[in-house]
Amino acid sequence: MTATVIDIGTLIISSPETCGNRPRIAGTRITVGRIATLWKQGLNAEAIQNEYPHIELAKIYAALAYYHANREEIEQLLAQDQTDYQRYSQLYSQPPGSHS
Repeated sequence: MTATVIDIGTLIISSPETCGNRPRIAGTRITVGRIATLWKQGLNAEAIQNEYPHIELAKIYAALAYYHANREEIEQLLAQDQTDYQRYSQLYSQPPGSHS
């Protein structure tokens, strides 16, 4: 019996047509930033997998490893998401016709 060896470099991917080219878990639309956010909220890898049971634990760990190896990049993406959210929240909370 031979063991299947997985190239961990294939577990995290980016593509312009999916999730705005943000790094994500291969085969999903779950971004590394989403996994990092859950981790920063205090969830460990196993608890994150409970939130996403269709994702293998190895892929959760790969996302966390990517985050830790590329923390500045991911934090910039998360900050941009927050800025975009605040801007759109303000824009769409105004009455119709009052957009500047």
